Amino acid sequence: MLARLGIGFITIIDDEIFEETNLNRQLFCDTTTLGKNKVLVAKERILKVNPEVIVNPIITRIEEKNAKELILGHEAVIDALDSIPYKILLEKICEELKIPLIHGAVAGWYGQVTTVLPGDRTLSIVYKNHIEGLEKELGIPSFSPAVVAGIQVSELLKVILKKEEVLSKKLLYIDLLNQEYQKIDLSF
Repeated sequence: MLARLGIGFITIIDDEIFEETNLNRQLFCDTTTLGKNKVLVAKERILKVNPEVIVNPIITRIEEKNAKELILGHEAVIDALDSIPYKILLEKICEELKIPLIHGAVAGWYGQVTTVLPGDRTLSIVYKNHIEGLEKELGIPSFSPAVVAGIQVSELLKVILKKEEVLSKKLLYIDLLNQEYQKIDLSF
């Protein structure tokens, strides 16, 4: 989606390879990409969509020791992590570097999106007493990540275009089972 919008520079960070469990929900995963590095497959696909994009694939895991160096110099960050402690780390580093963070999470038929502007500390509020999500219990059907990713991309575009309508200090809760969307105010 970012390449189709004409985003000119995209860094992708992940140290994993595609596994069979990714087939049901990860866009770049198919039977021909099993066993291949996710970031390299993503780069190849992005360049097929828009060869003008500069894609920077980094095969590593974001950790306390490297997060600042990996994120430095970017205009915004999209969170597609599956670990709450790493999401909190990403929020902390983005705040230090004054970079907006577009958060997304999925579990079962449900998802959430928020845009964390420097100083918001929204994820620290949302995940205050949690270290694990519900995705293992509820699973992740193919459509939930797609919906959340689409909303994250729209939030990123609003940040780049400096629109005031971003989900800052708000959590968009998505219930795809009942087709209900709720904006929760977190500005307390």
